[in-house]
Amino acid sequence: MDTHTIGAHGAPAPVVRMAVHSSKTLKVTMVTGQDLIAKAGSMIAYDGYVQFDGAPATLRRSAEEMVTGEGGRLMLCRGDGDLYLADYGGDVLVLHLDNEALSVNGSTLLACDASLQLTIEPVKGVAKLSGSGLTNLVVRGTGWVALVSRGVPMVLDCAERETYVDPDALVAWTTDLEMKAKRTLKAGALIGRGSGEALQIGFKGRGFVVVQPSEDTADRFKIRG
Repeated sequence: MDTHTIGAHGAPAPVVRMAVHSSKTLKVTMVTGQDLIAKAGSMIAYDGYVQFDGAPATLRRSAEEMVTGEGGRLMLCRGDGDLYLADYGGDVLVLHLDNEALSVNGSTLLACDASLQLTIEPVKGVAKLSGSGLTNLVVRGTGWVALVSRGVPMVLDCAERETYVDPDALVAWTTDLEMKAKRTLKAGALIGRGSGEALQIGFKGRGFVVVQPSEDTADRFKIRG
């Protein structure tokens, strides 16, 4: 897994497929033959020759609806040039998956390489306690992914030590991680937003978790019509 964080006003290197052009804008270097899937309506600018079409027929409709909302759409972007995407001022994070599977709340996916596989899968184990619900969008393969969150997100490597996350701050995680629940008694007023008892999800193994600096899971992002 590679992460790329580039200064808010620094121009990203043109050889990078995806980069954070500013904290709230994604820059994608488009090349013929390397198509991109993105939220419809997320394009804010582009240069060169870029075309926008409906999502490919091979993409499951359920996956499209999970990202964009009931009746929403994804778009297929192709061509040569620089494409700029944003989603209602959400902070952007760029990840490169290396034959990995990333479980993510669908509304936080901004764009990904069209070569990656998108499927809807049940949320297993203690991850059901997060704000994800009973199902999540799983992005699988090797390629680039861009997420959006409330505030600048963090990527935490879980290989060295077990990492504990507030379920309401959890954005995404690699699916090979081991997970367990941990309850902190009599500290609910100090940890998290609950009272009386606080719950954390522990992650351990080869992989990473993405955490946002917000515990508000309600209405994370607007749905584009």
